[in-house]
Amino acid sequence: MAALSVSGVTRRGLTWIVLGAPRREFWSRFRKEKKLVVAETLEEVKKEPILVCPPLRSRTYIPPEDLQSRLESCVKEIFGSSVGNSWQDVSLEDGLLKFSFLARLADDLGHAVPNSRLHQMCRVRDVLDFYNVPIRDQSKFDELTASNLPPNVKITWGY
Repeated sequence: MAALSVSGVTRRGLTWIVLGAPRREFWSRFRKEKKLVVAETLEEVKKEPILVCPPLRSRTYIPPEDLQSRLESCVKEIFGSSVGNSWQDVSLEDGLLKFSFLARLADDLGHAVPNSRLHQMCRVRDVLDFYNVPIRDQSKFDELTASNLPPNVKITWGY
């Protein structure tokens, strides 16, 4: 191809070449500016304090002795005092009332019904049964270690 030269700039095909400087040097000044910006942002990130993982939340729950009276007062407060003696048979079909009832119990008792069990809470009796079960913060292996194992089974943690 023929080259056309005009005041220090040459055109070959579809590219323009500045005489005396290769193409990489011509475009490299823009790349260098971007690299400096990236380097500054990396230094700023290093200066921030390293976040520490929060301690694990204890999931231990022991049902209080006055659980039935607490649930009964909460049912009468939310569903009305017209519930009477059959407060355990009150239906939780209304989603808004169910939410307010379970939220108030979660705040009061410090233990919430997990999402995977919400569909099972159809009556107040189901909620009472859920809150009557104590929960220990142990794994199954801890429970096995504490139990009486046969002599041929041994659980060691330091392997």
